[in-house]
Amino acid sequence: MRILILGAGQVGTSLAEALASEANDITVVDQDAQALALLAERLDIRTVAGNASHPSVLREAGIDDADLLVAVTQSDQTNLVACKIARSLFRVPTRIARLRSADYLDPAILANDNFAVDHAICPEQEVTDYIAKMIEFPEALQVVEFAGGRVVLVGLRAGADGLLAGKPIRTLREHLPAGVDARIAAIFRNHRQIEPDGNTVVAPGDEVFLLAASGQIRRVLLELRKAPAPARRVLIAGGGNIGARVAERLERDYSVKLIERNRGRAAAIAMQLSRTLVLSGDATDENLLTQENIDETDVFLALTNDDEDNIMAASLAKRLGCRRVLALINRRAYADMVQGGPIDIALSPAQVSIGTLLTHVRRGDVARVHRLRRGAAEALELIAHGDAQTSQAVGRRIDQLPKIGGARIAAIVRRAELGVLMPQVGVLREAYPERVIIPHHDTVIESGDRVIVFCTHKRQVKEVERLFQVAAGFL
Repeated sequence: MRILILGAGQVGTSLAEALASEANDITVVDQDAQALALLAERLDIRTVAGNASHPSVLREAGIDDADLLVAVTQSDQTNLVACKIARSLFRVPTRIARLRSADYLDPAILANDNFAVDHAICPEQEVTDYIAKMIEFPEALQVVEFAGGRVVLVGLRAGADGLLAGKPIRTLREHLPAGVDARIAAIFRNHRQIEPDGNTVVAPGDEVFLLAASGQIRRVLLELRKAPAPARRVLIAGGGNIGARVAERLERDYSVKLIERNRGRAAAIAMQLSRTLVLSGDATDENLLTQENIDETDVFLALTNDDEDNIMAASLAKRLGCRRVLALINRRAYADMVQGGPIDIALSPAQVSIGTLLTHVRRGDVARVHRLRRGAAEALELIAHGDAQTSQAVGRRIDQLPKIGGARIAAIVRRAELGVLMPQVGVLREAYPERVIIPHHDTVIESGDRVIVFCTHKRQVKEVERLFQVAAGFL
C-alpha cells in the first residue's frame, strides 16, 4: 500500500515505524528537515520537506499514486486542507485527519462536499478515554475494549493473593460462577512470552493479559489479584489540552485537584471546570504536594507537555505516599526505563492513538486495533466474512485453522440470528443482541462473527489478516 503521512511528530513517527516494517511504501512530509533526516536514518521510507497543505509539495511526495493519506500535523487547518486537496485534485481513495478541536468534528464539515475527511481522529480525546479506563481499573497496566465495549482485555501483574495463585490455568473455570467465562490470552514472564495452556501456572509478578465480557471482567480479575480499593481522589499535574480534558471527564465521579504552573492558564481552567479544585503551582514542589495531602491521594496523573517534569513529579508523588501514579511520556526510552520502577504506568500518547489509525490501514475487515506492551504486541478485532469456500476461517473449528505461532483467538462476539423486541425511546423495536463467546478448540467461526485475536508479536499480524481475508470475487 502506498501511504502518505503528513507530519513527523510523535503520532506520524509512530505510524511510520509501525507501517514501514509491513511492506508498505511510506512517504512522510514535514517542514522540519532535520526531523525527517533522523527518521529516514532509522526507517526505510521516503521523506519530503515542505508545507503539507501545498499541492506542489504533495505532488512531489507522490500523492498521484497514493492509496491512503494520513494528515497528522499539529495544525487542524493544514490537515483539513490537505484532505480536501487529496480528494479534489488527486482522487486519493482514503483520507484520515487528526483534529484537535471539537468544532471540526461535525460530520457536515468532514463530508466530501466540504473537507472530504473519511476518518477523523482526536489523540487527546483517546488519551483522555484511556486514562479514565485506567482509573476505573486501578490494578491494571493496560485496559482496552472491543466490540463497542462488550469485551474488555486487561493487562496486569499477577499477585500472590489471587485465587489462581499456585494453580494451573485449567482450574480457572472451576473457580468462576456459572455463566462466567474468560480467557488468559498471553503471559509474559521476565519480559519473555509464555504460551499459556491448561497446565500453565501463573506466577506472582507475571504480566498477564486476561479477556472477558465487560460485565464479568471484575469478577474474573480476582483470579489474578485481590481487588484494590476503588479510586476516589485524583491529583492532576498539568492543565494543558489533555490535563483539562481529563479533569473535565473525571470530576463527575471523583474528587479532582489540578495543578497548573501558568497562573493565567490556571485561572482559565478554573472557569472551564465546575467541580475541580485548580491550583497554581509547580507539581514537582514537595511542599505543595504535601500540603495537598498527596499521601491520601489514590491516583496522581502527570500530564504536562514535558517528559522530564512528568517523570520527576510522578516519582516524587509516589515517594510521598500516593497509591498509584501515571506519567505521560512521549520518549519510548524513558517509558521503558521508568515503568515498573518509581512510576506505575508510563503512558505514550502516540501508542494509544495509533491503534485507531492502524484500524483503517489493516487489510481485511478490521474493526479495531490496539497496540499492547508499548507496541511490541497487538490485539485485533476482525469481522469474519464469506463461507468455507471463500474463507480460510469461516465454517471451520478453531483446531482446524492454520497454526500461527504466537497468535491466539481470545473471544468471539456473535450477533443473534433472531431479533427480539426491545424498548427504544418508548417504542418497541426489533434488535439483534450480541453475545460474547470464549472459544474452545471445537468452536466454529461463522460469517459475521467479530473475532478478537491476540498477537504476542506484531509480525504475526499479517498472517492473521490473511487468514480472515476472503477470496477474490467474493461479494
